[in-house]
Amino acid sequence: QVQLVESGGGSVQAGGSLRLSCAASGRTFSSYNMGWFRQAPGKEREFVAAISWKIGITYYADSVKGRFTISRDNSKNTVYLQMNSLKPEDTAVYYCAAGQGWVRVNASGYDYWGQGTQVTVSS
Repeated sequence: QVQLVESGGGSVQAGGSLRLSCAASGRTFSSYNMGWFRQAPGKEREFVAAISWKIGITYYADSVKGRFTISRDNSKNTVYLQMNSLKPEDTAVYYCAAGQGWVRVNASGYDYWGQGTQVTVSS
């Protein structure tokens, strides 16, 4: 069982930066792949980034590649999403998720979810 709590969301102007954190409970955090997803009003939840449990291989959606960076600190049971050069279209509720097995870019590949944190980017 893994419980996830996101933090770090807020409101920024376009071009700004935010760093999201996701703190996980449970002793087996290091054995889970971690992902970030987002959901804008009226849209489906979409993949943003993921990081594998073993050697930290990272995956990104094309829309955020080069602007966002996912990382993890297994000693702190925390995964991060550094978001730079933010755009209004990045506005959404951001969720972190934990899953096992192969790293997935679809939500069905994750077993545990946080409650989400709002990110709002104004133009």
